[in-house]
Amino acid sequence: MAEQPQHLRADYRHFQPITTRWHDNDIYGHVNNVVYYSYFDSAVNAYLIERGGLDIHEGEVVGFVVSSSCDYFASIAFPDVLEVGLRVGKLGNSSVQYELAIFKAGEAQACAAGRFVHVFVDRASNRPTPIPAGLRQALEALAVEADC
Repeated sequence: MAEQPQHLRADYRHFQPITTRWHDNDIYGHVNNVVYYSYFDSAVNAYLIERGGLDIHEGEVVGFVVSSSCDYFASIAFPDVLEVGLRVGKLGNSSVQYELAIFKAGEAQACAAGRFVHVFVDRASNRPTPIPAGLRQALEALAVEADC
């Protein structure tokens, strides 16, 4: 079996604190795998709202998640204090691929790492639309590829 690549704190551009909740734990006493996706979604949207000016209620553009994945390396559980590391691996005309990792506060090695793809669409038509300038600028600040 091939060795998993390391996902280190130093490889990410932005960190979003996440508060675990009692009900995030499953019957096995750790955060259930599906909850990691909500952490990813919350971290990305908080960044887009705060840094990119995304208006989730009235804006003309919204981001739809069209693809996602996650690999798990170590358990987390309530009441762990977490940070989601965020970077952009690919930035297209209307889409972006985020690369994310979940870290226990202050730890260098990720407990989980994943990715998801947003396609930005016109709210009225649900058709892909170019990423608006403010959002694009915020996303470019997270880019790890020179051609992003």
